[in-house]
Amino acid sequence: MPNSDLPKVGKVSSQIFDEIILPQVGKQRDDILVGPRHGVDIGVIDLGNGQVMAMSTDPVFIVPPYGWERSAWFAVHILASDTSVSGLAPTHMTIDLNLPLGMEREQLEKMWSVIHRESETLGIAIVSGHTGRYEGCNYPMVGGATVFAIGPKESYITPAMATPGDKVIITKGAAIEAAGLFAVTFPDRVAEAYDQATATAAEDIFWQMSVVEDAMTASKVGVRDDGVTAMHDATECGIWGGLAEVAQASGVGLRIQKDDIIVQEAVEKVCRLFGIDTFTSISEGTLIITCRPHKVNEVLERLAEKEIPASLVGEVVEASEGSKYYENGREHELIHPETDPFWVAFGKAAEGAE
Repeated sequence: MPNSDLPKVGKVSSQIFDEIILPQVGKQRDDILVGPRHGVDIGVIDLGNGQVMAMSTDPVFIVPPYGWERSAWFAVHILASDTSVSGLAPTHMTIDLNLPLGMEREQLEKMWSVIHRESETLGIAIVSGHTGRYEGCNYPMVGGATVFAIGPKESYITPAMATPGDKVIITKGAAIEAAGLFAVTFPDRVAEAYDQATATAAEDIFWQMSVVEDAMTASKVGVRDDGVTAMHDATECGIWGGLAEVAQASGVGLRIQKDDIIVQEAVEKVCRLFGIDTFTSISEGTLIITCRPHKVNEVLERLAEKEIPASLVGEVVEASEGSKYYENGREHELIHPETDPFWVAFGKAAEGAE
């Protein structure tokens, strides 16, 4: 049973969400097509005339030691990724910046120029917000933002739309975010443990921490009965957490071949160095896709054309069959890890660097 206490760090459990958050979500409105739900990061509103608006909200995550270029790039792509899994292209953003007192004008200018550039590149217009410096505000959480996508009602999908018979595709592989963040924070430790080539390859993983292009590429083959039925980015608790969330949201079971999931060499080395499990560690940049069988090859081909690594790893089954994964021919229960090992390991590594 999920932990009923608040976590020391990270997202709350499904039990806390169901007991405290979900019963109290303001006024019930008829135009809400997709409301709050554990494992589903987007909401969807019916705008009428065959149009909908999908939206998601996340912290503005800024880590100055990464450098303003990398840090602001990451912030925008985290924000846009959740909305893009709706299958609709992100179009608008509102953003709140609660800046630390230590931030100076030059730093704000650097950060904001990248936020503008990446938003423009992704086709996102920043339409409203708030900016200020306040006591008690500190990195990395320097505010929050909501990203919106507008499109045809029949073209959106959610992680709750996977159906038995669908195939499961995963892009880029496991622990992308965990490896990328460790690599750019502790490059000397990675180089010392292995070599400079490994450290450089691991740092380059940082730029894979986005699923916007993955999601937009996959959804172009078609959605629902004619293609992709659900997409979900594997953030906290990694691939096992993301898969369990799709299964729970859609009310289905899964059959996953663990050996078919990509694990990049640099990812495996970084995770081993810092003592974290590859499949339960945070993995922004990893997209879980469920797809009707007749469009699987086209999805894989389109991802390959964009040089996005991806693999077919399993299938969706009836809920009564449960969720399992197979490793070296052995069957294991696929359950949500609830706790991501990244946060504790990262904290210990940071303490050791001081």
